[in-house]
Amino acid sequence: MKKLIRFLILILPFCLIFSYHPVISFGSSESMNLEISIPIIWLIIFDVVGFVALIKEKKFFTIYKKWMFLLFPTFLTASILWSLNMTRGFLVMGVFWLILIAIYIIYELKSWFNETSFKKKFLKCFFGAGLLVVGWCVLQCILDLVGVSRDVSLICAGCMSKTFGFPHPNGFAIEPQFMGNLLLAPIFVSLYLLVNEEKFKWKYAVLAFIYVAALFLVFSRGAIYAFIVGAIFMTVLLVVKVKEKKFVLKRIGAGFIITILAFLFSLNMQGVMAALGPTNDNYVSGIAKVVNQLSLGMIDFRVKNESSSCQMVPEESTDGKKEEQTAVIDKIDSDDEEKTSTFDGYVEESTEVRLWLNEKAIEVWKDNAKNLLVGVGIGGAGEALYEAGFTDSPKEIIQNQYISLLLEVGIVGVVLMILTIVLMVVYTIKNGAFAAPLVLTLFVVFGVSLCFFAGLPNVIHIYLLPMVLYIVFKNKKCIVD
Repeated sequence: MKKLIRFLILILPFCLIFSYHPVISFGSSESMNLEISIPIIWLIIFDVVGFVALIKEKKFFTIYKKWMFLLFPTFLTASILWSLNMTRGFLVMGVFWLILIAIYIIYELKSWFNETSFKKKFLKCFFGAGLLVVGWCVLQCILDLVGVSRDVSLICAGCMSKTFGFPHPNGFAIEPQFMGNLLLAPIFVSLYLLVNEEKFKWKYAVLAFIYVAALFLVFSRGAIYAFIVGAIFMTVLLVVKVKEKKFVLKRIGAGFIITILAFLFSLNMQGVMAALGPTNDNYVSGIAKVVNQLSLGMIDFRVKNESSSCQMVPEESTDGKKEEQTAVIDKIDSDDEEKTSTFDGYVEESTEVRLWLNEKAIEVWKDNAKNLLVGVGIGGAGEALYEAGFTDSPKEIIQNQYISLLLEVGIVGVVLMILTIVLMVVYTIKNGAFAAPLVLTLFVVFGVSLCFFAGLPNVIHIYLLPMVLYIVFKNKKCIVD
């Protein structure tokens, strides 16, 4: 049993990268798609095996001692009773409880993962899975540039060169934002080890460079902004906590240089891909679009291309062949349209739609006392917006987990969520030892990223990895107090 549990933990990083591809579909309803992915399958298997292990170890029924951690999920589960979409709410809570049970199993069986040999194996699997998905992302870009079908490359429709002039890969995730989010954990683990190891190790520097470059290549603003916030938070935390200031400042400086070099490398690759791609973009326009999009339109050195409006066309012939001339002009316009990328920089509409959905969700939440206090029930946000006439389909969801949660479980649910987060932070600080700064950083990073999307199935790693990394790094000796 112990060997099987340890094996499942070792393959977890590889399972997490396949968050959407492959996926088993069971059709769809008016409000959701019914699908199951590899991470969900892993959760089911791990929970069944782990439950048996806890029974044998006589540790399962000690869960009552953690009753304060159960208040939030218990309330969420109860909210199914008044959910506007009970089926979706039931399925969401099913996945959530699978995650919670897995976390509890890992915590209670933490002594099974103490051996140094196991920790080394896990880190190899953890970094190896990261390198595997980065390699696939690079291959996705190449396949798109040479015109390989999406059925083969698995690149999403909005990720192709046609969008910005260069591809931005989604890996095995459904969208770049989830792929970028998957890279956050390996980025901060490699940077954390780079800063805290007594001897400078190039392997962590190289890994950090690769993962950060891949993050910018994926081109997800939410993941990139979360990375920036997390980097600032971890820097402050380490400077305050570590005794040897000069040592840690030098390592942080090295991490900063690696990040800048990785960004410049990725930026150049995006420029090169724009020049090699099927659109009429070039190296400079590709780079300009990246900077304009990431800066939300504040930095703009794009060159307006007016060539499409002054194409050379044959002069009118003396024998009056105007129909032939018109056909040539139409052909030029059609070819130019096919070669022009969809967006020339910052996609303001994307931000506006997200903010508009947030605003409307808050309007529905404030609509009555019941919504204010306990919300419309877990899983009911899409249905609530649809019934209020703000969206065309109940499948439309709020792209912000916190506002979605506010609408679904109201003030009571949010207060319980805050209580749970406080408990986790306090426990991590008191018991985390070497792992504490890393785990707290991941709390912040993943917490920020949840401002840009909502849901569980595509981001199971957000909830599982902090506990796994806490167990792996908890007892490591280091210069950290």
